[in-house]
Formats: sequence, structure tokens, C-alpha cells
Amino acid sequence: MDSKIMTALGDRVLALGPQPAAEGPYRHFKLTRDADGVAWLLFDRADASANTLSSDVMEEFDAVLASIETERPAGLVIRSAKPSGFIAGADVNEFRGASDPGMVETRIRGAHAVVDHLEALRLPTVAVIHGFCLGGGLEVALACQSRVAIDGARFGFPEVMLGLHPGLGGTARFTALVNPTQSMALMLTGRTIDARRAKSLGLVDTVTQERHVHNAVKDALFGRLKRARPGLLTRAAKFGPVRGLVAKRMRSEAAKAASREHYPAPYALIDLWEAHGGSKAAMLKAEQASFAKLMVTPTAQNLIRVFFLREQMKKAAGTGNTVKHVHVIGAGAMGGDIAAWCAGQGLRVSLADMKPEPIAGAVKRAAELYGKIIRKPTDVRDALDRLIPDMDGEGVRNADLIIEAVPEKLELKQKIYAGLEPRMKPGAILSTNTSSIPLQDLRNGLARPERLVGLHFFNPVSRLQLVEVVNHDGNDPQVLKEALAFVGAIDRLPLSVKSSPGFLVNRALTPYMLEAMVMLDEKTDQRLIDSAAEQFGMPMGPIELADQVGLDICLDVGDMLRTKFGDLLPPTPAWLRERVAKGELGRKTGKGFYVWKDGKAEKAPLPETGPRVTDQMIDRLILPISNVCVAALREGIVDDADAVDGAMIFGTGYAPFRGGPLNYARTRGVENIVATLRTLAERFGGRFAPDPGWDNFK
Repeated sequence: MDSKIMTALGDRVLALGPQPAAEGPYRHFKLTRDADGVAWLLFDRADASANTLSSDVMEEFDAVLASIETERPAGLVIRSAKPSGFIAGADVNEFRGASDPGMVETRIRGAHAVVDHLEALRLPTVAVIHGFCLGGGLEVALACQSRVAIDGARFGFPEVMLGLHPGLGGTARFTALVNPTQSMALMLTGRTIDARRAKSLGLVDTVTQERHVHNAVKDALFGRLKRARPGLLTRAAKFGPVRGLVAKRMRSEAAKAASREHYPAPYALIDLWEAHGGSKAAMLKAEQASFAKLMVTPTAQNLIRVFFLREQMKKAAGTGNTVKHVHVIGAGAMGGDIAAWCAGQGLRVSLADMKPEPIAGAVKRAAELYGKIIRKPTDVRDALDRLIPDMDGEGVRNADLIIEAVPEKLELKQKIYAGLEPRMKPGAILSTNTSSIPLQDLRNGLARPERLVGLHFFNPVSRLQLVEVVNHDGNDPQVLKEALAFVGAIDRLPLSVKSSPGFLVNRALTPYMLEAMVMLDEKTDQRLIDSAAEQFGMPMGPIELADQVGLDICLDVGDMLRTKFGDLLPPTPAWLRERVAKGELGRKTGKGFYVWKDGKAEKAPLPETGPRVTDQMIDRLILPISNVCVAALREGIVDDADAVDGAMIFGTGYAPFRGGPLNYARTRGVENIVATLRTLAERFGGRFAPDPGWDNFK
């Protein structure tokens, strides 16, 4: 048997102390005692693959702690019985729909009392942590006297991703233990760290292997383990003036990432620490009110919604991926990055191109990507070994899935398919990464058109999680099922779409980008146009986005969509064609609307006294996106409004705190959206006419 598999299996056998009885008094916990009189409390949430902290779990946890208090064992070990990890955090289901901060605060006060109860136990306590230890899970661990990490464990506070900050005492306990500039940075960014980094920060006392757990536990409980102690800066932060200076710097850093108006949580955390960081008791109390206030904000409720949209899209992928070998044709920007991503996710990938240079470029970019996202150098080497340059295209014969990513020319693609099809193995899937050519056209001339699907990735592949899985009316349903499972297996989120020009995402983004070109024609400063979109909450403005995508691609997609949708789209200005003809294509050529240096657009700040962003500018850019999304629903291109919102967030970065373009329309009010679109149509033309789909949209 492969030694790697043996090691993996060996690591999965957790040292869980004495064998508990089959039937215990608790639903989510098992409590046993070893020969030294040490109690082992195993957390094993019923009917779940991961441990999360729900109200009923916390209630039972409190009862368990009360019984431990009466029985007075020699020490207490807290461990998870789930192979997936320690505790993944709070049960986010309980956050949905919260609207009364008073009620949230009452509930959080009850949960705080349980964690305080753990901290107050008058016996040595140790948390043994493997796998994920996040959010509320890390807060439970922080209430123990010692923390033992198993090599490979991951720690973090992801609450900021949900528009919150830690709420189970983490803000106070973490900043009291670990240098505040580092502990606050982890809470402000939501990043995770590994066991070794946690040890160097003083978050855990030791890192060990599973087979040494019993010894580590005894050392921790019986005083033989040197415990992490707060350092100088942690102690200095007890003084208000020190916190004031540090907090000021933190606020200016936070402002670079997001505005207080759109994302209040980081600022609330900094305010909380600045005001109460000198007193643990005061901070624990103030944390509850601050957390409750954040929970009912539209930002938190929308980000919680996005969390569930992601889960829903993961589920849509299904399981049972059969793809082990992917063959990619075309090693350009998209093809090369798709190949690199698949190899990084453990698949064998052959990458073919007419010339060796693009393949070499793709392998170089892959090495850079792996250097950033893969921790172990040996794993980087293995990923690069799985990415196989294939000038002769021999990989086709063994591939389970072929992804064609050559330029958007129908004849070229059809010619490639004609050469491929006879060499494919019988069960293989043929897919195209086209963003503009309908599959109905591509399948003509295929011997087995039922095996052709679209797999439309987004640029940059490593950052944007969406893949549009495009179907046509002659598809074999099993092929679509396999394509969805493949997308899930490479850690991407699939959206099932019917083939139609632009599918969903490009069709919705095109009016946004073309409207920006019309505004340029009206002599609006390009920085002001970008600023309008960013004020709404887009990750980048439409002008910068056009440069990023490539002006040639924008032009192709715009032309193709105008042949189908005509005057529903803004006209393409003649000067854009001239720019493309001159080779000013944006980021890839170093010059487009902006000059690009080291992958960044050079932008001078807007003049202090000039024109400012108006609501109308924002509406002209943003409302057409919602309008197209409603049209795509009405036409059955996508059959679920939630999936549309998820796709726009995970495929374009559409302002996540607004919950997606359809959720934004619901929040603002459909009547208001329709009336605003009518006003814009009267002023600027029929392209703003509200889609008939609004009549039935809920």
C-alpha cells in the first residue's frame, strides 16, 4: 500500500483517551476518565460531519462542565472526535434573519457564560487541537489553560468574512495572550495560520504528532509544559495611549481594504479594543453588545447569505468525480491557468499548444502560483510534476476530460474537435472554455454532440471561484452531472447555465462595461467612472476591469452580444476599435485606458475640486446588471435567483455585502428599480427599459 496513504490513515486514528461507553448521558459529548484520573471530554456533534457550536450544543456543554466540577477529576482534556478537526466555529444557521440586537445580545450572553464556566474550572484544562480550529472553536480553546496542537492544525477567526468580529470572548482572550498587532491582524483579515505559526505567536503551547498526544497531555496537565506567556507589547497595550496609537494605524490599514460604511466589523473591533483593551472583564462585556449590533446590520446579514449561497453551489456540484486526467488545449492566459489550477488540485494534467513558448509561460506562472498557495516545497514539486507539457497532444488518448481554450474562432474550434474526437477514449468529456460562442454552433459536425459541454472559467482562475457549466439541448444528463462533480472536485463553484450568447456573467457585465464607455464618450473622467462603481462596492471599476480583461476581448464579446441583443446594449464607440487596432489592449500590453506597471493600474488621485460621483452615475452602471439577471431568469438561462446572485459574486466579485444583484433589487425595492430604469430610459435611451421579468420577480 502507498506509504503516503498509510501515513494519512495513521494520522486519522485519533488518540481519544479511554474508550467511551456506547450509550452515554450526552448527545454531543462523551466523557471518560483515564487511569490517572484525567477526564477526557470528546466533542462529537450528533448528525454532523464537523463540530459547530449551536445553542443546544452550548447548553449541553454547560451541563457537562457542571458535572465535571462536582466530580473534580485530576485534569480535563477537550478533544474533537471528528476527523475533520476541532471545532469549525459557531453554527451560522442561527445567525440568519437576526433583526433585534437585544435578543442577539441575550443569546450571546448565555454562550459567554458557558465559555467563562470552562475558564473558571478549578483544575488543569488542556485543549488538544487537530484540523480546523476556527472562530468559536478557537474561543473555546482559548478558555483552556493550555493548548496542544497536532501538526497540520489550522487556526483563525473568519468572523470578519461574515461582517462580524469574534463574539465568544475571543477579542479579549486573544489580545491578552498574543501581541495585539498580530492577534488583531488575524481577526481583522480572517486569515488562518498553521500550528507552527500559532506556536511562534504563543497561541498554542506546543506542537506534536498524533502518536505523542498522551505524553503531551500529561506534560500540559502536570505542569511540565512551558506555557506561552504574553510578551512586552501585549503588556504595554494595557495602557490607553499605546492602544490609541496602534488603533489609529490599524484604522488607516483597514480603510485601504474597505470602507466603514460598507464593512463596519473591522472598525467595530478596533474601537472595542481601543476602548476596553486594558480590562479583560470590560472587553468581554462590551464585545457582546458590539457583536449583537453588527449581527443585525445589512452587511452581516448579506454576507451570511453569501456564506449559504456558497454552500448551496458546493452542493450543486454533487460528489463522485470521475475525472483523474485533464487534457488542456491552448496554453494562453486562460488555458495555462486552468491547467495549473487543476494540477494544483491533485489531477494529472497534460497541456498542449502549437508552440512551446506559451507552455513554458504557463509552467512558470504555475510555479509562481503554487509558491503562494501551497505550503510544503515537496507539495509544490508534486503539483509541477502533475503538469505535463504535451506538444504532440498525446494526452488526449488517456484524458477523462478535455478542455479546449483556444481563441474565440468557430472554424478553429471545429477543426480542433474534428481531429480530437476520433482519438478520445469512449467515456471522455469534451469541453470548451468559450465565453461567447453558443454550444449549438460548436456541436455541429461532432460525432457525439451529447458529450460536449461548456466549462467557462473566469480570470484570474486562482481567485474567482465560479465556473459556468454550459449545457445545450442535446446533452447527455450524465455528462452534465460528471462535469458538475469535476468542478466541485477542483474546489470551484459550478453554475448550471443554458447555452445562450454571453451565458449569464458576461451578458450581465457587458452593459456595465459598455455604459462606462458611453460615459467616457460624454467626457466623464475615467477615474470618476471607476470611483462610482467602487463607491457602490464593486472590487474594481468598469474601466479598470476592461483593461484587466483585455480591450480586444471586451470588443469581441460586445460585438457578439450586440448581434443578438441589438439596442438593448449600449453602442460600442468607434474609438474603442481604434485603440484595439493600435494594440492598446490593457494590462497584457502594459497600456489600455490606464498605464499598467507590475500588474497594477497607475491612477493619479481625482482633483479635489472637480465633479463628484452622483447616484445617477452609479445607477447607470449598476442597474443594468440586475436588469439582465432578471431577463436571464425569465428566459430560463438560469433557473434559480439565488444561484444568479452567487454566480455574480463568485464570478465577478459583485459587492458581496449587498448579497448579489437580485438581492440588491429586492432590498432597494422592485418598484424603485423599475421606476429608476424607466427614468434612465427616457433620458438615455431604450437600453435601460426594464425587462418584463420584473413583473413576476419576487
